[in-house]
Amino acid sequence: MHDRTDLPAQSGPERPAAARFAAPVDAALRAAGWQPGRWDIRQAEEWADALRSYASPAGHQHAVFPAAVEAWAEFGGLRVTATAPGRQIAPPVVRIDPLSGLHLARTLGDLGRALDTEVAPLGEEGEGQAVLAIDLTGRVYSIDHTGDWYLGRDIDTALATLVTGLQPERLVSA
Repeated sequence: MHDRTDLPAQSGPERPAAARFAAPVDAALRAAGWQPGRWDIRQAEEWADALRSYASPAGHQHAVFPAAVEAWAEFGGLRVTATAPGRQIAPPVVRIDPLSGLHLARTLGDLGRALDTEVAPLGEEGEGQAVLAIDLTGRVYSIDHTGDWYLGRDIDTALATLVTGLQPERLVSA
């Protein structure tokens, strides 16, 4: 979401509400079942419990933290399909379901160590072509067979990147 403090204040009932998402992103989210105020904390807590109780055969475990739980509560269970062609690449179908990354505890742990943060599963792109992940501060990433990608500083920016078909930024080692 952009900082709107540079705009002059308007008063009265004619003042339009600041749109959280651009029109194509809002349309895709609403078609998937999202609406402002959507909040399923019960489902998010179930996912958190499932991830906390999972350990890979080698003992790798998932990180669970507030930014992830909040994203799951608001967008969890949605299958978002773009309603318009992508600007730079074809927009993938996005499914917000952290259990799609259940068996990737080591992969997500490795990404977290590389980024010096914790990372939790968020969902997937396409039909499992990429896993989506979120870090402690809410930044969102995509991991696929070609590498690791930065989708945005928060879930809103990441959804806009994915739904509008913007080319994400590749993560590179320093």
